[in-house]
Amino acid sequence: MTSREILVTHALPYANGQLHIGHLLGYIQTDIWVRAMRMAGNTVHFVAADDVHGTPIMLAAEKAGKTAEDFIAGMLVSHKADFKAFRVDHDYYYTTHSPENRELAEFVYTKLRDAKPESHIARRAVRQFYDPLKQMFLPDRYIKGECPNCGTKDQYGDNCENCGATYAPTDLKNPYSVVSGATPELRDSEHYFFKVGDFTEHLRKWLAGELTHGNPTMHPSVAAKLREWLDAEGGVRDWDISRDAPYFGFEIPGTDGKKFFYVWLDAPIGYLASFKKYCASPEGAKNGLKPADFDRFLRKDHPAFDASAEMHHFIGKDIINFHGLFWPAMLEGAGLRTPSKLHVNGYLGVNGDKMSKSRGTFIQARTYLDVGLNPDYLRYYFATMLSAAPTDVDLDLKAFEERVNSHLVGKWVNIASRCAGFVHKFFGGRLGAEGCFGPEETKWFDHLIGHHDDIANLYRAGEFAEVTRKFVYAADLVNTHIANNAPWVLAKDETKRGELHAVCTFALSAFALLSNWLRPMVPAAAEKADRFLGLTTRHFDDIHAPLYGREIQPFEPIATRIDAKQIEAMIEASKDTLVQTPSPPNPPLEGEGSKAKAAASANAGGAGAPKAAQPAQAANAPATIAIDDFVKLDLRIATVLQCGFVEGSDKLLRFELDAGELGKRQIFSGIRAAYQEPERLIGRKVVFIANLAPRKMRFGVSEGMILSAGSGADDLFLLDVDDGAAAGMPVK
Repeated sequence: MTSREILVTHALPYANGQLHIGHLLGYIQTDIWVRAMRMAGNTVHFVAADDVHGTPIMLAAEKAGKTAEDFIAGMLVSHKADFKAFRVDHDYYYTTHSPENRELAEFVYTKLRDAKPESHIARRAVRQFYDPLKQMFLPDRYIKGECPNCGTKDQYGDNCENCGATYAPTDLKNPYSVVSGATPELRDSEHYFFKVGDFTEHLRKWLAGELTHGNPTMHPSVAAKLREWLDAEGGVRDWDISRDAPYFGFEIPGTDGKKFFYVWLDAPIGYLASFKKYCASPEGAKNGLKPADFDRFLRKDHPAFDASAEMHHFIGKDIINFHGLFWPAMLEGAGLRTPSKLHVNGYLGVNGDKMSKSRGTFIQARTYLDVGLNPDYLRYYFATMLSAAPTDVDLDLKAFEERVNSHLVGKWVNIASRCAGFVHKFFGGRLGAEGCFGPEETKWFDHLIGHHDDIANLYRAGEFAEVTRKFVYAADLVNTHIANNAPWVLAKDETKRGELHAVCTFALSAFALLSNWLRPMVPAAAEKADRFLGLTTRHFDDIHAPLYGREIQPFEPIATRIDAKQIEAMIEASKDTLVQTPSPPNPPLEGEGSKAKAAASANAGGAGAPKAAQPAQAANAPATIAIDDFVKLDLRIATVLQCGFVEGSDKLLRFELDAGELGKRQIFSGIRAAYQEPERLIGRKVVFIANLAPRKMRFGVSEGMILSAGSGADDLFLLDVDDGAAAGMPVK
């Protein structure tokens, strides 16, 4: 495949707080994709920056008794340290408060303002709330009051967390300033607007892939949402790109310091500013870049502009309007490259609860590190749930522990630990020579290689969860071969040395192959595997054959089991954020009342005022029931006709059952973590509740409940039945 040149960015962390694991979901997703694309032989420039402008930063610095510049400098150091710890390895990490960003913001604005035959910038008066004590206009999220719909107190100026209503700040009853507590006044101010609608046809072509050689620019569900805004009555609205002083940001040219660019204008331009700085830096020079490469890559009027180069943005689904409407329109108006693709991730929850920065329901990245948890483990766990679709994922801490211990330690590392000792004890630490494989080893290694090319393609498509499923399948196959041949038994028989050598050479060659599959997800562990095997691996195809004759090092732990006490310590350190609270409705996307919320956090799943924690309910023992209660359940035997994953869910499997005289039934069952290869369930018998009321889900109607035993997550086991039990038979 032809090598591609790709500029990659992720959503910029806002500099008003530490990184938390909700942020890390998108950042880790980006880094995995970058590593995989490089392993496929592509040239990738990976840059990002701290997003540092806006009222929240100005007020946070004031509260801390610092200048805004000093405040953001400290946060930059913290963010860089967390990125390094989690192996999110940018080529260059910068700040949006930079001379490059100021220059580019003014360039883009001037291009839009001075466009011919008609300017893309409009000016008109806006009535908004003003704090008479602080002498400043107030953003929506700095105004609270009573919800105009349900009357709940202390609701923000854009939406109600109690009833989910969205509204304008001026609709609040009894409003007050969050900054000073004063009653705000309504005042008029002239604002500057970007006429996004001028670029409607360009946006339609871009969404349809007409500007990207037919390649999709985003997941179909994201494109559909953006088309809704484009097709709304009156078209896409003009976008307010100005804020009144005082404001921490860049002044709008020609306004005498009275007007500033809204943070969401200069924040995405920060992607380009970081790349510009990188091109002119020693780091860029080491990777073959020169200052002139910035214009070559971005400016469409440059003589050497390469239309085949690509620009990819990884973002949370709460900011798709900025990146899917405003941003490509701005770039087109300025004559710059438009994005090749948006990769959109969903929200992250913890143990089923939504995360919210303003409520504090998050686990900080530093808390995870401080209890001694391995960053590779969170990277892998996230990968097991990530696909190209912008679906929400949940950090179920018990499932996290079980999945890491099972997949990485029990399946992957176990291959090496079971075989390395025999290689050193009997064969001087050297794997068998070419031709040592028996028919079984040859067959199974060829089978693994048959899946190899799929791995790079799945990474390219963002289907990380499918990569992990193939990895688990392959690791199980290898471990089964080891168990069936029992090298610990072969080692006792001197006449079986050839078989022993073949089994161990196959197992460790397969281990090397699987390590390379996992490399983008668990880079630190993969590097340990390389040292053990004496390899220097850079690309997927570096390992495409058995490691005949290779000398290996003595085995040392590559990954160790998570200690449940580490999870407990992290929960304890974050207990104020993990208490059960009534879950608010899903936060609306920008354009539906969450502008300031989206500006404040790239991936936080909702925001609002803290709610009082509800007292925990004591776990009651199951109540005794009468036989009359039990016989109300219609338990039946069924045969599994079809079973597969459910797109958009990381917990469900979809079953189609043959229930005999009851006909066919569709049931969604939350046992996906326990059965990673659902096709293997086809043909087996299960027990299900046949008279449970049908439940309408967003994936379809579930017509019953399949019974299983266990504690949950991957500790679940379907109930089995004796031979002779037929589909449709009642269970007595």
